[in-house]
This record gives sequence, C-alpha cells and structure tokens, in this order.
Amino acid sequence: MTAKTHYEVVIIGGGAAGLSGALTLSRARREVLVIDAGRPRNAPAGHVHTYLSNEGIPPAELLANGRREVTGYGGEIVTGTVTAVERTDEGFRVALGDGTTVTADRLLVTTGLVDELPDVPGLDERWGRDVLHCPYCHGWEVRDQAIVVLATGPMAVHQALLWRQWSKDITLLTAEPLEDDTRLAAREIRIAVGRATCLEIVEDRLTGVRLDTGDVVPCDALTTTTRLTARAELLAGLGLEPTEQRMGEHVVGTYIAADPLGATEAPGVWVAGNVAAPFDQVIGSAAAGVRAGAAINADLIAEETRRAVAEREQALSREPQDARYGEEDAR
Repeated sequence: MTAKTHYEVVIIGGGAAGLSGALTLSRARREVLVIDAGRPRNAPAGHVHTYLSNEGIPPAELLANGRREVTGYGGEIVTGTVTAVERTDEGFRVALGDGTTVTADRLLVTTGLVDELPDVPGLDERWGRDVLHCPYCHGWEVRDQAIVVLATGPMAVHQALLWRQWSKDITLLTAEPLEDDTRLAAREIRIAVGRATCLEIVEDRLTGVRLDTGDVVPCDALTTTTRLTARAELLAGLGLEPTEQRMGEHVVGTYIAADPLGATEAPGVWVAGNVAAPFDQVIGSAAAGVRAGAAINADLIAEETRRAVAEREQALSREPQDARYGEEDAR
C-alpha cells in the first residue's frame, strides 16, 4: 500500500477509463491514487479492437502501458479491493480490503460492469474466445464463419441482422418460434428452434450447440447478448443508485447516471467508462476518463480559486484595522 494517506483524487478502477483519468490528472500535477482490483471486463478477450493506434493490442498490454504512463507523471497505482466509501467533512474516506484507508478531495469511479451470461453450460469458459457479444469487437475475427446467434430477448432479430454483416452463414437459435421472420428470410438467415443445453467442443474448438431436442446446430462461433450490470455497490452509501439501461422499451442492464463530463448527483463524485456508459468500447471508455479527469481538475481549480479569493478579501479587510492599532500603540 502507498505510504501516503491523502490524495486530491482517488480513482476506483484501473481500466481504460480509470487510467486515462489518472493520466489526465497526473499531467495536471494533481496527487492521484488509482486503486484497481485486477478484474477487467475484457480480460478473457485476446485483443482490443477499434482503438486507433492500438488496434489488436492484448488488453493486459494496453493496461500495462497505461500504468507506466500514469506513474511516469507521478500518479500512484495500487492493487486492492475497495470495501467502503464514505463522505467526510473534508471529502471522502476510502477503505480497502487489507484494512488500510485513504482520504480524497474528489472521487472518480471507473469500476465498469459485469456481463451476466445466459444460463447455458460452457458459455463462461468460452467467453471472449468463440462465445462473443460485440461484432465491432470480434466480428472481423470470425468473418465468413458459421455463427449461431443465441436469442436471449427481444433484440435477437436485431443481433442476427447485425452479425449478418460479417458472415453469410448465420443461424438464429430461439427457444420459441418467431411470429415474423420476413427480415431474416430476406437476409438468408436460418432459424433453429430449441433450447440450448450445452456447447459441443472438439479439441478445444467450438463445433456446435446442442439443443434439448437432441439436435446439434453446427457453428464456429456463438454470439449472445448479456445483461450489463454496473459495478456500483460502493456508491449506494453516497446516495447513488443504478439506473435501468434500456433499448427501446426493454431493460438490458444498469448504469450510474452522470452528466456528459461524468459528474454525478453526489457532489465530488465522477464516473467514467462502462459503469456510466454500458455500450462504450475501450476507446470510448478511455475518452470518458479523459473528460472526467479534466472536469475534476477544473472543479478543484474553482474551489482553490474561491478559497484564495476569500483569504485575500479577509486579509484586505484586516489591513485598515491593523494600521489603526499600530497608530495607537505609537502614541
């Protein structure tokens, strides 16, 4: 743990958003501490995509590079789990799992989200490899392969049509027959009806999805939507509760509401990354961290300026009185 106990900004979460915020603030000569539990959402993925100049970089390498950049400007990073956050008269107290505490003037929370997968045996083990969710993250890597889209809700048809951009060999697997398959038929997307019971794996390669009917739908990759649940338990004590994330009329997850710069309704608390914007890719989360970091620095500058003005006015108001006292003493 760090030897210091107070920082101008404590950042909870050391992914793309947290490190980008830390880099921005460290370059602004702020005292910054990043506390990271080491559980990034994209850890199972082999590479990061659509991140300009870092296309295809492994997630761990991107984070390692970011840590070096932050510490190069004086920012501090520790591995640990934050167990509690509370507001104090001076700012915030942050408690860690090892029993230590630090205090901060401002908080930036970049804890991300959890992908809640459908209850099908084998999905967790293949997640990020050949069980996928985002075509912009993984579509190129499985282009022209046989892809099964596992229906998990009302967005299933949309997902199948989306993945059709990357392959002509698309099968939508749905537990119930569809009322209207006109769009799917027009795009030559097959429909399989049944409940997925497990994945078929041959020599550590996905080869199909077994149904409750006993049939196997062959595939090279499976894609599904997940419930996007914000890691926001720590914020409840600060009066911040998750908001439902909707697509149209459908709830697909949760997030912490904030303004465009990441400021929440709790004074002094900012959020950035997937905890606030579940659909953002890595580069979007990084950009959000930069915006939040700049906003926090501006907020600190405003407070420091108010304090300086108040001190100056107080000093000026004392000058005439001090001068009179000096004259009386001289007499």
